[in-house]
Amino acid sequence: QTLTDEEYHMLRTAAIKIVRHMGVVGECNVQYALNPESLEYCVIEMNARLSRSSALASKATGYPLAFVAAKIGLGWTLPELQNSVTTTTTACFEPSLDYIVTKIPRWDLSKFNHVSRDIGSCMKSVGEVMAIGRTFEESLQKAIRSVDPSFSGFAPIAECIPESEAELEDKLRSPTDRRLFYLAYAMIEKEYSVDRLHEITRIDKWFLYKLENICRVHKALQQPHQTLQSLSRNDLEIAKRMGFSDKHIAGLLSANSTVSEDDVRAVRQQFGLRPFAKRIDTLAGEFPAPTNYLYTTYNASTSDVSFDERGTMVLGSGVYRIGSSVEFDWCGVSAIRALRQLGRKTIMVNYNPETVSTDFDECDRLYFDELSYERVRDIYEMENAGGVIVSVGGQLPQNIALRLHKNGVNVLGTSPEMIDAAEDRHRFSQILDRIGVDQPAWKELTSAADAEAFAESVGYPVLVRPSYVLSGAAMNVAYDAAALRSHLHQAASVSPEHPVVVTKFILGARELDIDAVAHNGKLVLHAVSEHIEDAGVHSGDASLILPPASLAPEVMQRVRAIGDK
Repeated sequence: QTLTDEEYHMLRTAAIKIVRHMGVVGECNVQYALNPESLEYCVIEMNARLSRSSALASKATGYPLAFVAAKIGLGWTLPELQNSVTTTTTACFEPSLDYIVTKIPRWDLSKFNHVSRDIGSCMKSVGEVMAIGRTFEESLQKAIRSVDPSFSGFAPIAECIPESEAELEDKLRSPTDRRLFYLAYAMIEKEYSVDRLHEITRIDKWFLYKLENICRVHKALQQPHQTLQSLSRNDLEIAKRMGFSDKHIAGLLSANSTVSEDDVRAVRQQFGLRPFAKRIDTLAGEFPAPTNYLYTTYNASTSDVSFDERGTMVLGSGVYRIGSSVEFDWCGVSAIRALRQLGRKTIMVNYNPETVSTDFDECDRLYFDELSYERVRDIYEMENAGGVIVSVGGQLPQNIALRLHKNGVNVLGTSPEMIDAAEDRHRFSQILDRIGVDQPAWKELTSAADAEAFAESVGYPVLVRPSYVLSGAAMNVAYDAAALRSHLHQAASVSPEHPVVVTKFILGARELDIDAVAHNGKLVLHAVSEHIEDAGVHSGDASLILPPASLAPEVMQRVRAIGDK
């Protein structure tokens, strides 16, 4: 967006010279450092192979780089290869875009103590998201929410409130995983100008002016006199075109009275404001393209597809992070393939460019979009889908399953009421007591004082267990009252809408995993894994063996009996 035509063609020409000189056959990439004040540039490196950015470039443009590179390696030429998106043009056309793609990395630095949050030439991210919109503002806000559902968009967050102006400017000057939120704080709360921010950060003014557009709408919605009832159709449409979610708008309008996400949704639909489905066709609409590669946007007037297939939706796993990686993508792809073998039309929703599930030829329709309650429900209603599968994408789909169910969405498989019973630590512990399954002493607690009293009664150590979390987030063993208070605060911030349960932690226990398949509540098959470390090491970090080596037959039978219950 900030390269001049001269700069763009200068770098493109240099790349072509390099690959011709190196005799590259197939895919490669060239990385540059460009002086923003002149035409001076340096070549940093080239990779004569597919790289991490290759998947992103393929998903961003719809151009299948790996497929074309493999064909070229086998002796084909670009004019001989068909563009698999348009099916009418050849692969020698360069992709042309009529949309904007934003990629933001996902960092999990909060999981580690005493770790520098600075980012630089050494990669620290564990995954990345890709968002598509018709404007930078829309695309950016979709990307921010995709990184973590707790982020509402380009807005300040509680963890990024500096104590002084000097600290704020230091945070703005240094690239970190939280810099974007300090920018939001500076622009919204401290009203820093674009020129001042440019001097501090050296971020191109084009981006800063776009961020200023978002801040202008943010402040307008936050005005004390502004209410949902007084919000005009035009103002709401502007906010949606700027990428604001219903939930974000509800939060900004809640200064005088509580406004829910569903309240905003109802008003939006009364105004007839719904997103449109647009195609990614590699050629900016210059040629007809029967592609099934879609995204949603409010910056349009018509949809590019008709909605007459009533497909089954499968929700993907979203961004890779600690505890959620390619294993969930394998589950999603396997579900899609099984549905297609049964003759069902399929709709995949996901926003991770590093996945097979976001290959447009894996499903009948691919929505490269958010996995939020709002967006999933929008697509479900738009497509008049036959049902939604939430159980193969890990934690993100599970978190919205109950809300979808309560609002009329046909969730396939296990009832969302039962999903909630399993995810909610309090409800699940109650169920175990009711069906006669042994468990350590436990209690749902509403205050730190009650938690300390419980811990004193059963004896330390105790385990703090928040609900609806993945990879043991904020799940910690407390050996004293000070640690208990710290862990309770962390658990409440990670899962604020769900209960926190504290249980007695048994030292020296052996941990087992049972993975099972059930039909109509009956166990069909199962496998038991034995951890080598004592209980207390998360299964993602533990070494384990299958089948178990040291379990007596009666223990195996009891594990099976508990699984049956």
